[in-house]
Amino acid sequence: MGEQNVHELDDQKRKAFTKALLNDVRALEMMLERGLFETGIRRIGAEQEMFLVDENLAAAPIVMQLLERLNDPRLTTELAQYNLEANLDPQVFGDGCLRQMEVELQDVVDTVRNGAAAFNSDILLVGILPTLRRSDLDLDSMTPKQRYYELNRVMRRLRGDEFKVQIKGIDEFHLSHDSVMLEAANTSFQIHFQVSPDEFAPFYNVAQAISAPVLATAVNSPLLMGRRLWSETRIALFERSVDTRSELQSGRGLQPRVHFGDRWLRKSILEIFQEDITQHRSVLAGDLTEDACAVLHSGKIPQLSALRLHNGTIYRWNRPCYGVKDGVAHLRIEHRVLPAGPTVVDEVANAAFFFGLMASLTHDSKPIADVMEFEHAKRNFFSAAQTGLDAQFTWIGGKTFTAGHLITNELLPSARDGLLQTGIDASDVDRYLGIIEERVASQQTGSQWALGSVIGMGNRGTSDLRSRQVTASMLQHQRSGEPVHLWPLAILADDKRDKNWRSSYQTVGQIMTTDLFTVQPGDIVDLAASVMEWSHVRHVPVENESGQLVGLLSHWDLLRLIARGSSAEMIEVGTIMRQDPVTVSPNFRTIDAIHLMRSKQVACLPVVEDGKLVGMITERDLIIVSSKLLEDFLQKNDNQ
Repeated sequence: MGEQNVHELDDQKRKAFTKALLNDVRALEMMLERGLFETGIRRIGAEQEMFLVDENLAAAPIVMQLLERLNDPRLTTELAQYNLEANLDPQVFGDGCLRQMEVELQDVVDTVRNGAAAFNSDILLVGILPTLRRSDLDLDSMTPKQRYYELNRVMRRLRGDEFKVQIKGIDEFHLSHDSVMLEAANTSFQIHFQVSPDEFAPFYNVAQAISAPVLATAVNSPLLMGRRLWSETRIALFERSVDTRSELQSGRGLQPRVHFGDRWLRKSILEIFQEDITQHRSVLAGDLTEDACAVLHSGKIPQLSALRLHNGTIYRWNRPCYGVKDGVAHLRIEHRVLPAGPTVVDEVANAAFFFGLMASLTHDSKPIADVMEFEHAKRNFFSAAQTGLDAQFTWIGGKTFTAGHLITNELLPSARDGLLQTGIDASDVDRYLGIIEERVASQQTGSQWALGSVIGMGNRGTSDLRSRQVTASMLQHQRSGEPVHLWPLAILADDKRDKNWRSSYQTVGQIMTTDLFTVQPGDIVDLAASVMEWSHVRHVPVENESGQLVGLLSHWDLLRLIARGSSAEMIEVGTIMRQDPVTVSPNFRTIDAIHLMRSKQVACLPVVEDGKLVGMITERDLIIVSSKLLEDFLQKNDNQ
């Protein structure tokens, strides 16, 4: 759980916090030298992030009311009011720990689901919610806690510009945003692995190396606002959503706050903390009530609050963690790679694969850093995020494998050995690693299921309707508990009584056309006329070079030009276009758009957001909506 009691960093507080931060590092160094950490035991743990969704499968901003109703100490807030995090109890790594993790995870999911039902809502385990809208990323959706407001304020100031996201997959996604709320589009299943100080470096390096194959089997985030992107789009989106670097800093090679790393760890956890303090300014400050070195000299174990707070604002995909439990300090590796979902048992299977490899590969005769190039581990990671099980990996000794071959023939047997040697119950090993094996054999990860479902729907319905149907099917299968490799693809039902179609036609943004043909004011009218003819459209938006809507040209404008006997060859669009067209925003209600078009006697409405053209709706779009409403009305009357 992140520290919530934070305040604004003015110059004086920044200096005080920096002093405390450096003092914490010195105390940690002394603790490592003196061996003041728990050893001889290994524990595992997990954090479950989840989306809250309403009855229409849209993001439901109810977290504060839900937490008050449940009053469960395992639950805490996240950045957005439609996100929730659950912290599971740590388990000793051995015997039935994986089964116990699944039991507790299912219990917390059921608890939240039952609580959400009181608000006509539910929860969904997925890396990125397919029905997420841009409006869900406004500051109005931020959880009302000082930590998040201050984090946004400082990161926005450090950035000095909007946060820009550009991701290319099957489709392309471009977005500029004025806050860190893009981070709220991601939810994960974060797992923890406790290690002793003297073994931290080799274990951390193994975690880095195996991140790619583990992720390849677990990808579950291919859709973002109707775009089909990476198999695990969450990786790309998170790295860009809190990138506070200026162009100059980026050009100098400064690491972003979310990153994989640039080199193997050589000796100690200190290397990571020192590097992060060197590269990243503090963005939050808490109440500094501890002098870590003084606490240590008094014979007690310090909390290292400043170091932990700063570490919580650096998002390495494998993050080092310091903790204190019952007065005893320990070190953990937090594996942040895995997305939430597709089901509880899928998540525990992913964790079992990771834990098994951690247990086995660290016992190999040579350290991973001696037999594998770091650049290969890093490239493997992003290849897995982009293409999942279709990735190719360069592995130990420079050998190249397809993801499926490496996982099936090399890594699953290794993970099995690691779990069995640790004392994990053999039936649990068979169950969880069997799920991974079947998933790889069927080539159906969560991402492949979602993409296959969307592709199978073709162009039927709207993009919003297809995303909503995938979400509805995902929720249904999650409730069944069947692992994702057994899921049939989602289909778009023909039944007009399906509530998903009605939910997908409520706002202009859900039905608008985004594949637009536009012209600029200086273009000749002949070009606009040709565009209309070729594209079979009667209206062409006119925008300037920065994408701002400046006018609208219709076929009536062309007819009037012809009626005057003028030639369209050399006349500029700007001289005949309508300069103040009636526009709406994506959140404008569809029913209100129908009334607006009737009252203004217009045949189309450009859809504008922040002054820029994002879509268009026409009479034809609204006729389709009206016909669906009429069919639904007649169907209900027939049933009565």
